[in-house]
Amino acid sequence: MQTETKPQTYDDILPNPGFEVDKSTTAVVITDPQRDFLSEDGVVWQVVGPSVEANDTVEHLRQLLTAAHDAGLPVFISPHYYYPHDHKWDFGGALEKMMHAVGMFDRQGALTTEGFGGSGADWHEPLKALIDRDDVVVVSPHKVYGPESNDLTLQLRKRGIDKVILGGMSANLCVEAHLRELTEQGFEVCVVKDATAGAQLPGGDFYEAALLNFRMIASAVRTTDQITKAMAEA
Repeated sequence: MQTETKPQTYDDILPNPGFEVDKSTTAVVITDPQRDFLSEDGVVWQVVGPSVEANDTVEHLRQLLTAAHDAGLPVFISPHYYYPHDHKWDFGGALEKMMHAVGMFDRQGALTTEGFGGSGADWHEPLKALIDRDDVVVVSPHKVYGPESNDLTLQLRKRGIDKVILGGMSANLCVEAHLRELTEQGFEVCVVKDATAGAQLPGGDFYEAALLNFRMIASAVRTTDQITKAMAEA
């Protein structure tokens, strides 16, 4: 009798490099923990909300930030803001055009917080107390998806960081773009797969698409429970 062979998956083929938390060189980086992504009245909730709810993303971000503070790991926030001058760009990709059209992450100016509180660009309320702290570094805003246009890499290097635990919004855009650039810059990156979410549109689940690339690019892909346990034990 011939024994059936179980079909291989990509997890059977791809190696698992692993990721060890070293408190002296590891930081948590969160992209776009903002109301336009995470709040029910955010401008893109209709397309990202089902994924946010399915992953319990807000609670997992809260757990991740809490664990980082408890463990003494530095936290860096890479936000997304658009000022009036950004709306004068001559061209952009599909999602850039959509974000500008719906006023996503809009602020009245780089040197004012007028109208910021409670706006779509503000931190999602359940996470505010964990972000509005003197020991949290809020870097300059990224403008498309990756950190190439902000000072995240500089801030990490200046603190002697070479390992990053990455979460935030959204999975296939800013999280993946940050993963790719940080990897290119020589950082070891662990993505927290349930501390993010992605758009769901007819014919495409962009969170699921991101998971495939996370597995191929990152040193590790972990759940919030797995990485917070590692942080506590480091």
